[in-house]
Amino acid sequence: MSLIELLAASPALYGGLCLLLGLIVGSFLNVVIHRLPIMMERQWREQYAELQSGEAAGEPAATYRPAERYDLAVPRSACPACKAPIGALENIPILSYLFLRGRCARCGARISLRYPLVEALTGLLSGLVAWKLGFGWPSLAALAFTWFLVALAGIDIGHQLLPDSLTLPLMWMGLVLSLFAPGPGGAPIPVDPRASLIGAAAGYASLWSVYHLFRALTAREGMGYGDFKLLAALGAWLGWRMLLPIVLIAATVGAVTGIVLIAVRGRSRAAPIAFGPFLAAAGWLMLMFGHPLVSGYLGLFVR
Repeated sequence: MSLIELLAASPALYGGLCLLLGLIVGSFLNVVIHRLPIMMERQWREQYAELQSGEAAGEPAATYRPAERYDLAVPRSACPACKAPIGALENIPILSYLFLRGRCARCGARISLRYPLVEALTGLLSGLVAWKLGFGWPSLAALAFTWFLVALAGIDIGHQLLPDSLTLPLMWMGLVLSLFAPGPGGAPIPVDPRASLIGAAAGYASLWSVYHLFRALTAREGMGYGDFKLLAALGAWLGWRMLLPIVLIAATVGAVTGIVLIAVRGRSRAAPIAFGPFLAAAGWLMLMFGHPLVSGYLGLFVR
């Protein structure tokens, strides 16, 4: 029996493998969450310096030389405090954090709890996706969908930023995969091309309209353009029928969270709260449980 046949025949084995894979991917997502905003800031600074240098010297911007390489692969991961490189045995998901008791092995500086939490969350969600969807390529697509959402939520929590380099590929993946949608009664993703296209367009347009209406009424910005693109990506993957439940869940949980932060922590009402994590969480919940709920609800009105 081949490995593929074994995984197809054993849901427990497939689920365990996806959980383990999720832990490993979660370790990489920590790198994405930490480095991608820094990469974007460096790029903005380089572009600004490039323009300033060209204007001052009267030379074209091409004469500007960028700083040393910094991306998801280079430089090697190191302790933020003492800059000591992190070895392979110190980078085992969750186990290394527990063994080191949450501190750097060399200088004793605290390691952020975010790292094991992201690893554990990614592993748990990956295992749940495998359990829910079973073996098959829609399950693999759902895993990629889940990993993108974890990265986007983590970045938005820390920086209130949803990078185009994640939201746009996620949207295009949903649109392209819709071409291979299973028939009626199949996996919840991908949806058919019509539902995907309408979902992407309606997802972007709906929050774009809310944004401009809110700004016209209050002279303030209630959300960022990244939220529009994230909802467009969710629409591309899940279809237009899931948009309303996603927005309602995200808005409700976001409002409750804001009230709790104000009441418990004394947070200012004017302080912004990232909306992306709530959209991401609602989108994932709709992936897992939304299909039967929405189908059942629509069935009340269609005979």
